[in-house]
Amino acid sequence: MEPTGFLEWMLFIAKTYSQLFIRGTLITLYVAVIGTIVGFLLGYAIGIVEDIKIHKKDNIFKKGSVKALKAISFCYVGIFRGTPMIVQGMIIYYGLLQAGVEIAPAVAGILVTLLNTGAYMSETVRGGIKSIDWGQSEGALALGMSPIKTMFVVVLPQAVKNIMPEMANMFLTNLKMTSVLNVIGVSELFMMAKTAGGTYYKYFESYMVIAVIYFFLCVVFNRIFMFIEKKMADKDDYVLAVEYMAEEDYADTAKEG
Repeated sequence: MEPTGFLEWMLFIAKTYSQLFIRGTLITLYVAVIGTIVGFLLGYAIGIVEDIKIHKKDNIFKKGSVKALKAISFCYVGIFRGTPMIVQGMIIYYGLLQAGVEIAPAVAGILVTLLNTGAYMSETVRGGIKSIDWGQSEGALALGMSPIKTMFVVVLPQAVKNIMPEMANMFLTNLKMTSVLNVIGVSELFMMAKTAGGTYYKYFESYMVIAVIYFFLCVVFNRIFMFIEKKMADKDDYVLAVEYMAEEDYADTAKEG
């Protein structure tokens, strides 16, 4: 018996094409997770490059290299922040095919996602680095740490805490923005909904099914990120020198006793 009401059609489509929706959900998560993680790393690298200072005493090679890297990062960020993701997907996928490079749609989708994430996260990382008090870097340098070690040991661990909310927001955005990648043939949720809806010409009911799936995914991952943020906020990364010395004195006294 054919369904009659709106909810009946939704349930019918969800049940009939459950395997299709599960597959679309897995591909959506695959593209969003891989693209976001690699994009975060790219964003960190760009953010660090943008924060590099050029001093008068630096040699010509270092000055030239840093300026070149800054120019490249500036152009990259400007291009990917200034163009729509759907256009980037078309250009990258069909551009590579025209150049003779065959690439799977899912791989092209990951590439677009990570390049977008890197462009947007670079500014967030730079802001997170600048939010850390410069006195901590000065103290690390005074103790003999190199600028690179200071960045990775002292500055970045604290900056991660500050940018965690934006990282979570970026992932949730990528999770939803994978829907535009159907234009290059990525079999994500939106394309699966289009396929399922086309059988009975019930597109609205089919899109409502994936709306529920997207909503569920966003709620679950939002809760996970909130839990991570809470754990990171409760964690003490540093101990005051006075407290540390007091603990050392207490331990020495206990040994002597």
